[in-house]
Amino acid sequence: MINILNNILSVFFPEVCLACKHALISNEKHICTTCRHELPQTEYHAIKNNSTAKVLYGRVRVENATSLFFFQKDSRVQQLMHLLKYKGHEEISFLLGKWLGAQLKEVPYFDEIDIVIPVPLHPRRQRKRGYNQVTGFGKELSSMLNSTFDDSILYRTRFTKKMVFKKRLDRWQSLENSFQLTDESSLVGKHILLVDDVITTGATLESCANALLKVPGVKISVATMAITV
Repeated sequence: MINILNNILSVFFPEVCLACKHALISNEKHICTTCRHELPQTEYHAIKNNSTAKVLYGRVRVENATSLFFFQKDSRVQQLMHLLKYKGHEEISFLLGKWLGAQLKEVPYFDEIDIVIPVPLHPRRQRKRGYNQVTGFGKELSSMLNSTFDDSILYRTRFTKKMVFKKRLDRWQSLENSFQLTDESSLVGKHILLVDDVITTGATLESCANALLKVPGVKISVATMAITV
């Protein structure tokens, strides 16, 4: 009976692909099969010296870096990021974490991650949004990589305005010393995977990494949902 009602509802109120807004068929969930094949994946997990790593070259010591998608304006990837950050679609975070995690399991670069840490939101912004958009992403990555997830160690001390239109130097100055640690002792000697949604100038990741690298023996790798092109 329930299946019949669900089928009737799907006719009048079909679920749509979060990326392209076309109706999903019965065996699809969140993203249609076409978008799964056509979303612009970077394949950076298989390329050691990729563009995500190069964003941070000479600024902060990073072991490995990767991004799942290329991000462009008015693209399906931008649609996904918008829904995730501003429209309450937290499920996208978990979906992309599982997607990237399956790729990272296939390469040796990320097989020694001890702990996954998300870039934190300021408490004021997180209260407004209701969640950190990279929490699900980080949790799925930690599960796929058999590592620990912890979103309590790194925290943001300063509330900064949105930096979409700021240049690299302005972003760096806004974020300098904006992140602190609650418990350095638990990170000594650990290899940390620092995760975020979109890497543009790398200023946020740089500031987070600098806070983490103050702990003796820490190594940092980076994974993001997308990289701007």
